[in-house]
Amino acid sequence: MHAEELQLPLELESAPVPIRRPLSLTSELADFDQFGKSTLQLASQFLLADGTSREVPVFVNEFWTARQRAASRLHEISYRACFKPQLPRFFIERLTVPGEIVYDPFMGRGTTLLEAALLGRVPYGCDINPVSLRLAGPRLRPPSLEQISRRLAEIDFSDAAESPGELLVFYHPETLREIAALKKYLLARTQDEVDQWIGGVALNRLTGHSPGFFSVYTLPPNQAVSVKSQRKINADRKQIPPRRSVPALILKKSRKLLSDCDAALLRSLHAAGDKALLLNQGARSTPQIPDGAVALVVTSPPFLDVVDYAGDNWLRCWFLGIDPQTVRLTVPKKLDAWQLEMTAVFRELRRILRTGGHVAFEVGEVRGGTIKLEETVVRCGVEAGLDPLLVLINDQKFTKTANCWGVNNNEKGTNTNRIVLFRRCSSS
Repeated sequence: MHAEELQLPLELESAPVPIRRPLSLTSELADFDQFGKSTLQLASQFLLADGTSREVPVFVNEFWTARQRAASRLHEISYRACFKPQLPRFFIERLTVPGEIVYDPFMGRGTTLLEAALLGRVPYGCDINPVSLRLAGPRLRPPSLEQISRRLAEIDFSDAAESPGELLVFYHPETLREIAALKKYLLARTQDEVDQWIGGVALNRLTGHSPGFFSVYTLPPNQAVSVKSQRKINADRKQIPPRRSVPALILKKSRKLLSDCDAALLRSLHAAGDKALLLNQGARSTPQIPDGAVALVVTSPPFLDVVDYAGDNWLRCWFLGIDPQTVRLTVPKKLDAWQLEMTAVFRELRRILRTGGHVAFEVGEVRGGTIKLEETVVRCGVEAGLDPLLVLINDQKFTKTANCWGVNNNEKGTNTNRIVLFRRCSSS
């Protein structure tokens, strides 16, 4: 698997798969009380593009929680605006069977893909951000700790091709030399799964706010501050970048990520990873995925954020040898443009879904709750030919019911996940 590609081979099963109807799911949601709360059931009217309305049932409860089974340690990679692993697991377990394809068109750090692989499904993912692939891909086929340790011992961490002086605001000179040497090593190789793992872990360790990162104290690791901002942080905190050992920290993080992976689980992940498909492109056109191949989509799209890709990812792109100006994210700032983009994505999702397949589309409140993207999402899905079945609101602290969603935490931001569940009902 080439580092610049991270695209794995595809072999579709020829045997037909059973089509499940979500009637049992609606009954389960209505009766759900696993965490000591009863489900609140509502019915919401959603205005469609043609002026008609559609009534969709809404189920509110604590459907997953931090108190339940801990997620795999493999998920412990920071990424901007990622959801908890329990979210995709909830739908994967109920709407698919082992061997079926689960897809995330905005895969981010790969939460949906990793949960699919852990559950014996075939993970497919797409993201226009190349950083996403470098974080998601290696964890679908993780090497053993022994393989990682041996490979780190083989790398000459003194052989640096560059030493950018401006990065000394983040790193001790010796640490920077080791980072640059690792960059040189990775870019010069046709990377195998061990190299890809080491590169992915290093990418996540570049900057952060604890001694577990290569850098001096800075912002959490889902974005990098500018050199100017880091100088101010250093001055305010009266700090000097300490010496960190790059190979030691990579091995330490690898040990933590693999701590609950025994040999059987590694074999199972590799079996799923061998059938995986990871794409680095926009989600509205994915011709690599055949018609009707996917059983379930679980995703959370980019919202109406102002994303400065180059500003957030300049340091990661430096490490990967990528020009950040060449990465064109599609994150419309206006709701009308966002709706057009998401409708195009939904049309593509309908094409790749099998008849009876589902889309679990997680959205949130933006701009202080003044925009409810879920209302737009229903219109997008219907216009693309999908049937909105229900809305699930996972809420761990809801207080009183309000508006069409039935939840208002009386806070800026909420503690909810809001998922619109669609189904492809026909093959035409």
